[in-house]
Amino acid sequence: MRILVTGGAGFIGSNFIRHMISASPDTHIVNVDKLTYSGNLENLADIPPSPHLEFVRADIADAERMKRILEKKFDVIVNFAAETHVDRSIEDAAPFIATNILGTQVLLEAARRSDVPRFVQISTDEVYGSAPPKQSFAEDAPLDPRSPYSASKASADLLVNAYVKTFGVKAVILRCTNNYGPYQFPEKLIPLMVSNAIEGKPLPVYGDGLQERDWLYVEDYYGAIERVLARKDVHGILNVSSGSPKTNISIVKIILEILEKPDSLIHYVKDRPGHDRRYALDSNKFRQMLSWEPEVGFADGIKKTVSWYLNNPQWLARARSGEYRDYYERHYLRRNETFADA
Repeated sequence: MRILVTGGAGFIGSNFIRHMISASPDTHIVNVDKLTYSGNLENLADIPPSPHLEFVRADIADAERMKRILEKKFDVIVNFAAETHVDRSIEDAAPFIATNILGTQVLLEAARRSDVPRFVQISTDEVYGSAPPKQSFAEDAPLDPRSPYSASKASADLLVNAYVKTFGVKAVILRCTNNYGPYQFPEKLIPLMVSNAIEGKPLPVYGDGLQERDWLYVEDYYGAIERVLARKDVHGILNVSSGSPKTNISIVKIILEILEKPDSLIHYVKDRPGHDRRYALDSNKFRQMLSWEPEVGFADGIKKTVSWYLNNPQWLARARSGEYRDYYERHYLRRNETFADA
C-alpha cells in the first residue's frame, strides 16, 4: 500500500506513521507537512531510516505542489493536516480557512484528477456543536459548529461529501473525540496541564472547568484508522469515541494527583468565548462495522501520557520555546486583554 499522509509531523499524524511503519513495514508512506508551530519532525526522530518513509515539506493549499506530489500514485490519502486549536481560531481565523478548507479542497481536487482510490478525512466531534445533557450525537445529527475552528472543519467535511456526490471520490470522514497521548503540542489541555504541573506553574482552567469531553488515547485512534484502511468497503461518515467523558477540572485534578502536586496550582481564568459545554458522540456504527473497541482506559492512558512527558523533558522544553511562549503570554497571562472584545 502507498499512503499519502498529510500533517504527519503533528500529534496524531506522527503517532499514526510510527504505528504503520512498525505494524506494516512494507507500506510506503509519503509524509507531507508544512511544519508550522505544532508540526515537528522531532516527533518522528525515533523511527529508523527507511526507504518506505519519505518526507516532503509542503503546504496542502499549494495546488501545483499537491498535483506534482500526487503524480506518484497512491492507494489512499489520510488528511491529518489542519489548524486545530480553538483559541487560535478565535484570535485569527484566516489560517484555519486556508488550511482546513482550501487545503482540503486542493487535496480533493488533486486526488480526483490522480484517481486516488480512497480519501480519509480526519475530522472532529466539534462539528456537531455542544451536546445536550445525556445526549450523544450520531452521524446523521445536524452540524452546528460554534467556533471558527469547528466551522472550518465542518466546511471541509461538506467539501469531502460534495466531491463524493459530484465526482464519485471514495471517501471516509472520521469524526473523533478528543485525543491525548505522547507528542501532543502543549497548548492543548492535557499536555499544558502536565507541563505546567511538572514545573510547579499555575494551571489555567477556563471558566468553572465543568466543560465535558470524551477522551480517546491516541493509540486507540490510530488503531481505528488502520482498520478503516484495511476495509475498502468502508465509506461515509463515522464517529469514533471512547465513551469515557470527563470534565476538564476532573482531568486537571487527576494530573495533579499523579504528579503529587497541590490543587492550589489550579488557577481559574476567563472562559473561552462561545465555549462549548459538552461534546459526546455515539460511535456504535463504527464499533459494529469494524469490530473495534478502545483498549486503553483513561486511568491507564493518562498515567502513560504523564510518564511520557516526564521522560521527555527536552522535547517538552523545545516545544514550549519560541512562538509558544508568546502565545502562552497572550492567552493566559494577558487573557482579559487578548479576549477583551470577545
